[in-house]
Amino acid sequence: MKRFLFLMFIVMPMFAMSQSDFEKAEKLFNANNFEQSRVLFESYLKDNPNNLKTLEYLGDIEGHNKSWDKAIYYYQKLKQIKPSEANYYYKYGGVLGMKAKDSNKFAALGMISDVKAAFEKAIILNPKHLEARWALIELYLQLPGIVGGSERKALHYANELSRLSTIDGYLSKGHIAEYFGRYLEAEKYYKKAVEIGKSKNSYQILANLYKNKMRQPEKAKSVLEDFEKQKI
Repeated sequence: MKRFLFLMFIVMPMFAMSQSDFEKAEKLFNANNFEQSRVLFESYLKDNPNNLKTLEYLGDIEGHNKSWDKAIYYYQKLKQIKPSEANYYYKYGGVLGMKAKDSNKFAALGMISDVKAAFEKAIILNPKHLEARWALIELYLQLPGIVGGSERKALHYANELSRLSTIDGYLSKGHIAEYFGRYLEAEKYYKKAVEIGKSKNSYQILANLYKNKMRQPEKAKSVLEDFEKQKI
């Protein structure tokens, strides 16, 4: 019994200190102080090598820093430890896609199938995963047709979004129309998103369309003024 109490006096303060470091790191991360939080998370990870939240935070930090290989390492480890978590595949696909974008064309081509597979796996694991569908829409828009780019495939995921979230459906279809220069069609979808959701994001997207693509700054200003009025 005495030996047990002795061990408790040693272990408990160490555990408390470890927990405290994690909480400090988390607060720093939430305050966008990524470098200081990274140091604390890395220290915490040494004693807790399979802590999922710590690995995810470190992956997010490396992704923010555009250190794609480091971010890929953390997300790969997360997938190995918990292969049933959709977000780990989504984040892995995201940083792998960014690495492909920054790589030469030949290297990028070799990564595309893995990027697609990661987003598709996220949807299989979580059929309501909106962000993975948005990512696939963007992927199919950005890819040249010769390697799989396709408006039809992008629209497939926009239609899936429509069934899960009416607002996301309108915004995604507007985004596709805007990408191909069909600005009046994009305007129609964005207006519907504004009418239904009245969110800051939908107002801003419509305003950006007017200002940056349709060269109608007065309409853009009017849209943002409408948003301010509806907050009152």
